[in-house]
Amino acid sequence: MPMTLREMKEIDIRTVDPETLVDIKTVTINTDLPIDERKKDYIKQVKNPYCFKCGKVVVKMSFAETTATLEDQLENYFRNL
Repeated sequence: MPMTLREMKEIDIRTVDPETLVDIKTVTINTDLPIDERKKDYIKQVKNPYCFKCGKVVVKMSFAETTATLEDQLENYFRNL
């Protein structure tokens, strides 16, 4: 049975088996696809957008509950340096 997004989000990187994770280095993005299709293809390839590996390093992603975009956050960061 496939994991739900909530289950994917709650994976503990201290206990997850790295062999079960996709290496982000193997994921390719087809920029010719429309954005929605790119997102679907990315999820299909990475399996879990919250937990994957990069080489031998396990990576856990989390996102703030905000409407600010990455661009907004970066602009704010650089303005406050």
